[in-house]
This record gives sequence, structure tokens and C-alpha cells, in this order.
Amino acid sequence: MIDLSIIYCRPCGYEKRAREAAALLRERFGLDAALVPGKGGIFEVRLDGKVIARRVKGHFPGASEIVTAVASARA
Repeated sequence: MIDLSIIYCRPCGYEKRAREAAALLRERFGLDAALVPGKGGIFEVRLDGKVIARRVKGHFPGASEIVTAVASARA
């Protein structure tokens, strides 16, 4: 079983991005991502506990980057 989660900063307003990414991952891979509210500016996509995409200062991972990261991690 694959453990996929998206941890996002709720106070920062990242929930919409997290939901959109989760919907795209479901559509592309048939995977259901757990949406986990956080704080402190976090936005991370984790696959089996490993961070495969995340927000860093000056960069926010787009949908295509997240899809590519999941595909690469599963290969």
C-alpha cells in the first residue's frame, strides 16, 4: 500500500493548492492523498514518508512538478 500525504499550511491559505494536487494525483495515478493541515508555511508532498516535493523560499511546486515527483519516486 502506498502512503501519500500532502501537508499544507492552513493559515497560509495553501489548502486549495493541496486539494488541487490531491485531485490531480488521484486522476493520474489513482492514488488518494491524505490532506494534513499544518502551519509555519509548510507545503510538502510525502510518499511512503519521504518528502518528494515541497515549498522552499521563492519556489512553490506546481502541479506538473508534483506529478513528476510522484512518478519518479514510484519508478
